[in-house]
Amino acid sequence: MKSFINDDFLLLNRTAVKLYHQYSEDQPIIDFHCHLSPSMIADDRQFESLTQAWLEGDHYKWRAMRTNGISEKYCTGKEPDTEKFARWAETVPYTVGNPLYHWTHLELARYFGVTELLSPRTAMQIYEKAGAMLRTKEFSVRSLLKRMKVEVVCTTDDPADTLEYHSRLKGAFEISVFPTWRPDNVVKTEDPVRFKAYINRLGQSADREIKDFRSLVEVLDKRHSFFNEMGTKASDHGLDRFYHADYTLADADRIFRKVLAGDIPSEEEAEKYKCAIMTELCRMNHRRGWTQQFHVGAMRNNNTRMFRQMGPDTGWDSIGVAQDALKMSRFLSSLDETDQLARTILYNLNPADNEMMVTMAGNFNDGTTPVKVQYGAAWWFLDQKTGMEKHIRDLASLGLMRRFIGMVTDSRSFLSYPRHEYFRRIVCNFIGEEVEKGTVPDEEELLKPLIEGISYTNARDHFKFNK
Repeated sequence: MKSFINDDFLLLNRTAVKLYHQYSEDQPIIDFHCHLSPSMIADDRQFESLTQAWLEGDHYKWRAMRTNGISEKYCTGKEPDTEKFARWAETVPYTVGNPLYHWTHLELARYFGVTELLSPRTAMQIYEKAGAMLRTKEFSVRSLLKRMKVEVVCTTDDPADTLEYHSRLKGAFEISVFPTWRPDNVVKTEDPVRFKAYINRLGQSADREIKDFRSLVEVLDKRHSFFNEMGTKASDHGLDRFYHADYTLADADRIFRKVLAGDIPSEEEAEKYKCAIMTELCRMNHRRGWTQQFHVGAMRNNNTRMFRQMGPDTGWDSIGVAQDALKMSRFLSSLDETDQLARTILYNLNPADNEMMVTMAGNFNDGTTPVKVQYGAAWWFLDQKTGMEKHIRDLASLGLMRRFIGMVTDSRSFLSYPRHEYFRRIVCNFIGEEVEKGTVPDEEELLKPLIEGISYTNARDHFKFNK
């Protein structure tokens, strides 16, 4: 029986096969946005089982298991690893059509050489084989990264973080691991108690009390400078949407003090404060030459009961409403007007925003650098075959596909790197189809840099990792 994950998986025409195997397959990986643990990399963690490597922190899998009727105790509870894995294996056959089915079998094949389909029948055999491999030094966290030819990893880090693990990794690991600035907690005014606790923690990280808007900005700038010294190349902002409102610094100060005092701001006040602090953060990004990433459109923590029990990032999020294009435009334009708009990547979660986002990016590309404002990879719920194909089609139609900086894992799992292969195969198949239809010339001087750029070199050059 022919293996499901074969050499030409997802490559449905001869040109696609050529493009992938000649120009894409062997390119290194630059993962400029992920949620991997820098402490695990610094400690070179050794997983004891496939359950630990695969199911810890992976809310994609938890969500599928819950949907399949699997009790929470097998997702995030304290059941034995073997029992958790058995429930995941029970769920996998039900994920046909979902990217989890493809990802699961790609990961088994690429890391462990397992080509059998995962099911209750094969579960324990696969579990024991992969587990035995994971317990060897050749499958430690650092070895897993090297096995996938990862060249750069950009983690996601809070401004108050000490970055102690990044310090340990400097010069101690051949793969570059950079922190990414993620200041979302200074925007979350909905819960004044949590907000004040975070502001206190942020102040402690800079050894300074934060008592007003001015001191908040000064502490953030001090931490921003520290991140810059630690090699940070980018910020990341996980917002529900873009904010914009007319405000004064006096407005921002008054509203900030109000929230610190324990009061919930009105919708109008929250909009003004969020616009003010995001403007200051984006000015810092521009001043230090970073790329700023905006992940917008997620409707988070919908299940109040489960959020109360488990906290964020545990699988209770969904696609939100379409973005307010006017507010996005005005926010970006306000930065551009004073020449303080940094290189920017826009990611959307609602597919209805694709065309708007691509054309919005084009509004702020002023010729100072190639694709100063970039449309980012298909993200989260759109990070699957149909979503990627629509993403590429929309970008090709309305932007410059050849300048696209490509894929990120956006993952907490060290076994997620075959997602880059998944993306590359889909891109090569899309372009191969166009070549065979006659809408794109079959010329190496055109196709080789196109595929190599999307796979690797565009990201390398955009972030100047080769410098």
